[in-house]
Amino acid sequence: MPSLMRGADPQPHGARAAGRPRRVRAEYRIAAAPATLRRGRSRSLWQTVAMTARTRPDADIYLISPSGAVEPDAPVQRAIGHLARAGYVAALDPAALRVRQRFAGSDADRAAAFARAAAQPAPIVMITRGGYGLTRYLPQLDYKALARARKRWVGLSDFTAFQLAMLAKARAVTWAGPALLGDFGPERFEDIDEVTLGTFRDAMSGALEIVGFRYGGPAGVEARGTLWGGNLAMVNALLGTPWFPKVQGGILFLEDVNEHPFRIERMLTQLLHAGVLDRQQAILLGQFSRYRLADNDRGFDLPAVVRWLRAQTRTPVLTGLPFGHEHPKLTLPHGAQVALATEGRTCYLVLQEHDHDHDHHDHER
Repeated sequence: MPSLMRGADPQPHGARAAGRPRRVRAEYRIAAAPATLRRGRSRSLWQTVAMTARTRPDADIYLISPSGAVEPDAPVQRAIGHLARAGYVAALDPAALRVRQRFAGSDADRAAAFARAAAQPAPIVMITRGGYGLTRYLPQLDYKALARARKRWVGLSDFTAFQLAMLAKARAVTWAGPALLGDFGPERFEDIDEVTLGTFRDAMSGALEIVGFRYGGPAGVEARGTLWGGNLAMVNALLGTPWFPKVQGGILFLEDVNEHPFRIERMLTQLLHAGVLDRQQAILLGQFSRYRLADNDRGFDLPAVVRWLRAQTRTPVLTGLPFGHEHPKLTLPHGAQVALATEGRTCYLVLQEHDHDHDHHDHER
């Protein structure tokens, strides 16, 4: 192992080789499903599970919808049932299924859900889905109060705006990870990606110490710093606002969905010209998916964007991070101090410190 990794087992319990998820043996202990779940999967059963989850004081996960509306045919109850089979009791926020235009209720509804989430007893707060709309009410949230609640806020996509704001305003660690519908809503429980579920489980229990994945990019990269970033469009949208964290010497990770490579390059260019990229120790590119090339691209594609970016910045650019809108999806401590090292074609992330009280030494005051 590189010197940076000295003293760390390259594959301790909790590590996940995310590069080939289907070959990873399931090491996660799945709690037995409640007896009611083992009897069948009728519609009334799922409704019973959801209604019970709303009122149980022993909930493990509190579900909020901070952005887009949950569609009527979304598999909410099925996903809650899958979480139950995985050993988690999930409770829906009272406003989680509201609809107002394209949003999950009004801005005030969705802002109030954060306060309710902070006050309720479940230790994990997870989004039902992403979408758009969180930036509309960023000024209404009390980030220091939300940090004092010591919840494990989990999500991705539009939720990146909240995670960046929590880092900028409260220097708080949140978790870039799964969403209820996109990750726990398949038809069958067995179809849930095991790396996605496993790293989520280990991250929430504190057992996730190191992750490794096959990467593309320069060899011999070593870095320590704040792990931050998320959805590229949201990172780009907050640049120049009070909710953009000023991280010096960090490890920036980025992903996006439904964005053509020229739009990805345009957003990266803005971060480049603003000096953000050159201030980092490493850039990790995750999944950029669900886009369609055009005839007039003439060879301009995502690899071309990556090559161009590497020629523009002195910061090492590494590809292959298993994070984004596809699977597998790691659960990562956004805002925590981590160490990064490459060995051969494997990149390791050592998640050294990931509690809510961590003081980010490389976060500018």
